[in-house]
Amino acid sequence: MKNTLTRHLGFTFSNLDLLGLWLGLLSLRLLLGWDFYESGLEKLHGTNWFTDIQDRFPFPFSLVPPEISWQMATWFELLGGVALVIGLGTRFFSVSLLILTIVAIASVHWPDAWSSYGELLQGYGFTDNGFGNFKLPVLFIGMLLPLILMGPGKLSIDHLFRRKVL
Repeated sequence: MKNTLTRHLGFTFSNLDLLGLWLGLLSLRLLLGWDFYESGLEKLHGTNWFTDIQDRFPFPFSLVPPEISWQMATWFELLGGVALVIGLGTRFFSVSLLILTIVAIASVHWPDAWSSYGELLQGYGFTDNGFGNFKLPVLFIGMLLPLILMGPGKLSIDHLFRRKVL
């Protein structure tokens, strides 16, 4: 089967794996970077609503004043978004944005109350119909994990730096 695909389609699976290291991880970085940057811009130009949900932040984030939390979230999303796009400090910003996303799920996107697993799953959506809306942040976690575990890929400043220095 493998030889048949190679003959008819003109590629090998190792070539496809290599292409994934170039384009696959780049596509994750671009999508995540754009979305986190957009979210940071909304916070930068918006008003601080963290004060309204401070009691929903998980420990130890609930101890941080909402003004500081707001600034940290804003700048991690802005700087992290740009860093992901260019592939600079990718693992650091991916871990930082993963933590930010988990806090966002716990404090904003998780349903207020649920009594069964079926009710909880109703919140796995993009819109909040009284059940939460944690689908998008869960997808972000799934997209951030390869960047944490595999790094930024070959089309990145991190890769260029590693190649030059190491």
